[in-house]
Amino acid sequence: MIVRTLEECENSERRVVSQNWESTRMLLKDDNMGYSFHITTIYEGTETHIWYQNHLESVYCISGEGEVETLADGKIYPIKPGTLYNLNEHDEHLLRATKEMKLACVFNPPLNGKEVHDENGVYPLEAETVEA
Repeated sequence: MIVRTLEECENSERRVVSQNWESTRMLLKDDNMGYSFHITTIYEGTETHIWYQNHLESVYCISGEGEVETLADGKIYPIKPGTLYNLNEHDEHLLRATKEMKLACVFNPPLNGKEVHDENGVYPLEAETVEA
């Protein structure tokens, strides 16, 4: 059984911080669950270009407010607590936070732990592994 607290993960190498967001990666590829699980904070007033060409992602909003805009069709979807959105077609999108958002995220295939978006908003398929 794997048991971890958000607090212990936040105080480890499992916390990855960028300019627009921070992600605490509570479950990773090395845990052999077939997916990874993250608690991600999107900073207020930011816009992040994301295009997971190598991963599928489900995102559940715990707190905050924002929107996701799919670039293929320009549709804008409001995000608020209780909203689940799923990037089931490797959707290229913009994620905007009007109030700091706390999100629970699941990735398939699982992340190794050190991934950050490249210049196209993509996570690499393989990155360095984080120590537990």
